[in-house]
Amino acid sequence: MQDLTLVMAQLDPLVGDIPGNAERAIEAVREARLEHKADVVVFPELFLTGYPPEDLLFRESMETRLEAARARMAHKVAKDVMVVIGYPGHRASGYHNLAGVLYNGEWLGEYAKQALPNYQVFDERRYFMPGSEPLIIEHGGARLGILICEDLWDGAPVRQCRDAGADVLVALNASPFHQNKPAERLTLFAERAREAQRPVVYVNQIGGQDELVFDGGSLVVDAAGELRIRAPHWQVGLMPVRFVNDAGRWTPEAGEIEALPGTEENLYCALVTGLRDYVNKSGFQGVVLGLSGGIDSALSLAIAVDALGPERVQAVMMPYHYTAQISRDDAAEQARLLGVRYESLPIAGMVEAANATLAESFAGAPQDTTEENLQSRCRGVLLMAISNKKGLMVLTTGNKSEMAVGYATLYGDMVGGYNALKDVYKTWVYRLARWRNTQEPAIPERVINRPPSAELAPDQQDSDSLPGYDTLDAILERYIERDMSAEAIIAAGFASEDVYKVVKLVDRSEYKRRQAPVGVRVTARGFGRDRRYPIVNGWQPGE
Repeated sequence: MQDLTLVMAQLDPLVGDIPGNAERAIEAVREARLEHKADVVVFPELFLTGYPPEDLLFRESMETRLEAARARMAHKVAKDVMVVIGYPGHRASGYHNLAGVLYNGEWLGEYAKQALPNYQVFDERRYFMPGSEPLIIEHGGARLGILICEDLWDGAPVRQCRDAGADVLVALNASPFHQNKPAERLTLFAERAREAQRPVVYVNQIGGQDELVFDGGSLVVDAAGELRIRAPHWQVGLMPVRFVNDAGRWTPEAGEIEALPGTEENLYCALVTGLRDYVNKSGFQGVVLGLSGGIDSALSLAIAVDALGPERVQAVMMPYHYTAQISRDDAAEQARLLGVRYESLPIAGMVEAANATLAESFAGAPQDTTEENLQSRCRGVLLMAISNKKGLMVLTTGNKSEMAVGYATLYGDMVGGYNALKDVYKTWVYRLARWRNTQEPAIPERVINRPPSAELAPDQQDSDSLPGYDTLDAILERYIERDMSAEAIIAAGFASEDVYKVVKLVDRSEYKRRQAPVGVRVTARGFGRDRRYPIVNGWQPGE
């Protein structure tokens, strides 16, 4: 009986670090051979450049650097191991998203991705030409059909690969995470396997890249669509799968199947991974954030500590006259619970000095949100000063509900380099906070149970300006992620007054979101790469 050991290399490349990614691949092959006696090692899509390389692909030196990396791999990769790895390349037929096959110092063939996604966060047609031909590589008696990511979702390249004689379908992937994505993938891959009557190997990358985050979860399904092996989510590593040839059919043996994390855990891990990789890959020493005693900054602090460790996180309370004593106490208690550096920097003097400076200019004008925004902007000044002095990135703490309707202050609480909660609705902030406390105490219960408030005016609550968050988030999800019209949302049972108010706020706040820090995308449609609206426009929702 023949057998073949294929190792799925679920790794975290650094975009643009072509030499470093090549070294990561060389070391992974060495380890796969030593630890798992690998016959084949498969890496994710565009691994040598990292995914997505975006306009780095236009750099003239890109091809030269890739040629050097591939030459080094040909020289250094362990012999008697076949390597399948992703990279871009100029070829006679155009510029392609490629999977190359290396064996015993020679590059034996290349496959050009055929299905180029051009929706949501993907814009591969900006860079690549589609391929048209299958690639079947025989190794150890098994005929491996090579695919790249969207080819699996499209389906036509799968059928082409099967018809060309593939025994096993091997797909290189850079599939970003969003809520419910792992279950969607498994359903689709099982369907593709049953259609083709071939096993499917899905190798995904892991780690954060700007607003995208990749969850791993590499897996193998057999020809009947049954899950046989699944690698852990949110962990780098090498996952072996042994194929055996029984009566001419190659079948994956059952192996370790990691359980899917729960909904809250999966989302929380995405936020931690995105923040950790953004800070570490960018070279920051750590982060500093304003800790207000509210739930958003409390959850952000817990995420930062889990991502970086308490020694790399600083929390700053910046109280003013409207800051309740309970907020001061709860902020201090959370800092103690999580073991971070903590200090209190009152802003009354700064605010009063700013008001005094502006008094003549503002003479005769009533007080309004201008004075409230001054408080937030004074806090932003302090946080940026700490950032400059200590080399810490400012972590902002606004959630998706607030970012959607513009319930935030430009150059105030929006000041910073990254926002872990940018794509997390307020209702999910509460769910995540409660889940985090089931792991160990991290957020004081009073923070979770108190009515939310910006504390910029006496007795202020968020509900003074916005519908309740259950209602607000339900409207936002329909308007932002499903592109439902105001009229359709009203027809779904929501009050017209609430709907028109919310959609107008969303449309009016686009200019703010364009100036907001980057944050990890965890929903099917976040603010950023996959939602592009003009700032200046005459579109009006119907009334």
